Amino acid sequence: MTRRTLFFGISILALCLIAGTIRYTLSMGPSTQTSFAPKKVKPQAIAQKSGPVLPQSESIQQPTAEILSDRISEYHIQVQLNEQDNTLTGTETLTWTHPGKKAVNELYFHLYPNAFASANSTFMKESGGKLRSDVMPKDGWGAMELTEIRTTDGISLLHRVQFVQPDDGNTHDRTLAKVRLPVTVRGGESITLKINFTVKLPKIFARMGASGDFVMAGQWFPKLSVYEPAGTRGRTAEGWNLHQYHGNSEFYSDFGIYSVNINVPETYTVAATGFQTKPAVLKDGRKTVQYYADDVHDFAWSASPDFIYAEEPFSSAEVPGVRIKLYLDPAHKDLKERYFYAAKVALMNFSKWYGRYPYSTLSVVVPPIEGNGAGGMEYPTLVTAFGAGSDSPGYDELERTVIHEIGHQFFYGMVANNEFEEAWLDEAFTSYAEDKLMEQEFGIAPNLPIQAALISSPATLTQPAWKYGSGDTYAKNAYYRGKLVLLDIERQVGAKTMKRILYNYAQKYKFKHPTTADFQRVVEQTTGRSWKSYFNQYIYDGKMADFSVDRITVTPVTKDGSTIYESEVEISRKGGTASKIPLLFSFKDGHTIHKVWNGDGDRVQMKLQYKEPLEWVRLDPEYSLVLENKHINNFIKAEVKEPVSTRASLSITKLLEALLGTLVW
Repeated sequence: MTRRTLFFGISILALCLIAGTIRYTLSMGPSTQTSFAPKKVKPQAIAQKSGPVLPQSESIQQPTAEILSDRISEYHIQVQLNEQDNTLTGTETLTWTHPGKKAVNELYFHLYPNAFASANSTFMKESGGKLRSDVMPKDGWGAMELTEIRTTDGISLLHRVQFVQPDDGNTHDRTLAKVRLPVTVRGGESITLKINFTVKLPKIFARMGASGDFVMAGQWFPKLSVYEPAGTRGRTAEGWNLHQYHGNSEFYSDFGIYSVNINVPETYTVAATGFQTKPAVLKDGRKTVQYYADDVHDFAWSASPDFIYAEEPFSSAEVPGVRIKLYLDPAHKDLKERYFYAAKVALMNFSKWYGRYPYSTLSVVVPPIEGNGAGGMEYPTLVTAFGAGSDSPGYDELERTVIHEIGHQFFYGMVANNEFEEAWLDEAFTSYAEDKLMEQEFGIAPNLPIQAALISSPATLTQPAWKYGSGDTYAKNAYYRGKLVLLDIERQVGAKTMKRILYNYAQKYKFKHPTTADFQRVVEQTTGRSWKSYFNQYIYDGKMADFSVDRITVTPVTKDGSTIYESEVEISRKGGTASKIPLLFSFKDGHTIHKVWNGDGDRVQMKLQYKEPLEWVRLDPEYSLVLENKHINNFIKAEVKEPVSTRASLSITKLLEALLGTLVW
């Protein structure tokens, strides 16, 4: 999911205005900058067919026979929207095939809408009713109720439902439920349950809900938890992976099949995961549309009478054929070409870099500005852009958001990590890919030194999302620091090898549930060497790089009857290790020398002889050490007049970058 750091952007803008001459290009912040234009794409780069836009009811497809995943779960759901009170009434037939060996006597379900039932839920207590820049609307509560659970024999299990709180023991939290079964399910066997449920949609602020006539049904149905066989994600013993819905966490599910009938008023247009299988059925002023998706691990849908619908077929060398479906808020009716372009370059390039996009559709939903809480989110074959608040959004607001969420079709969608426990495996990988594509297509490069400087509380990347504490700390680690780790690996191995690493990883673990350890093995296999020390420092631990120029000592020396100067420079390592640390030495006559420290040990002394005294030393002058977050100790002068501090910056830009760590956050 995209995170827009509004305060970050405003603070930098203010500092830049003070400096008077500095511009920053931000990676994740909102932008009003429109000076960049998309590159012109050669005709052969994006192949598309022209033709009239088809009405939604005519865009019909049929399932294919290809099986890509284990298909552990199969959902058949019928849901009706009551637009008067924003409620959903649903029936769900779930078939689960036991993937393990041990006998199971209970199933566990995620009931995510209960996160919004009261201020006492774990989600609300941890988030404070805030997510990104959105705030829980007043009296915007929502909830899910299970009204019946039966076996195929008609045995009611409703009295066997028990809410559980394995993470924090909060008895007021009802986002995870255990259902005790009347029979034992053994490995390889299947069980089918019939579930009736209702959902009171909250007012939109956290990924789901309703705003006016706009509905975003994300995490809206009783969803089975993941049962992990031994060996899955490093487990030594099989069992359920159980977590509540937390303020920072997202989701984790098994791959399966979804067939969903959605009933809405006749005037509404529906966007959903997968594809429509037959024309809409009209009756009594309402319509029912049927959607089908396989080899996905979630199903989401959105509906509104205001959507402006557009569809374009797309194909390229890496994408055999995809229907791109666009559901525009009227405020963005004139921006459809920008949305289509962003979707096409994302599908084409990510398929080239990480393997073919395997689905036949991709839907992009643009919410109204009042529904912005549902924006910037990923679901299988369906993504949401940010709310249509401006008729001229910047590239970071429109293209970057669409590209980021389509990137999640690969890292989360196919390479389906556990977002509860290792969020960096989807957020950091997608942020890395997003930056690459934004620079390639729009010439917008991130300011990595600023992003590194913002990481004032680095933490391990492999801890559960809610244990980061604040959403700010979570974002700076799972998104920013994780991305910088990937860039640092690239710095060491080269761009070509990094492409091989990510391609190999995506191909090996598509339609699986990989871990950080799996990624480490791919890195080691691709590069042919151990990365244990590096991963221990920067991934399993929370280190950042920190190299310091500590002291300069200049001594006049007489040699062959003339005076030269011997300068001794002390440099130390205060954080994680790194190799090839560049240094720039400047003498009083302007002469400069470049040297490289190999990074061995915690401290090094360098001696230089020259006809003039050494004036200053700058460590990493080009900011190539992307994981270094404390740049203020990278520069020192040999002589500093009182009362000026012994640390000085080469320019106002460097000073601002140093200050950001304390002023912005």
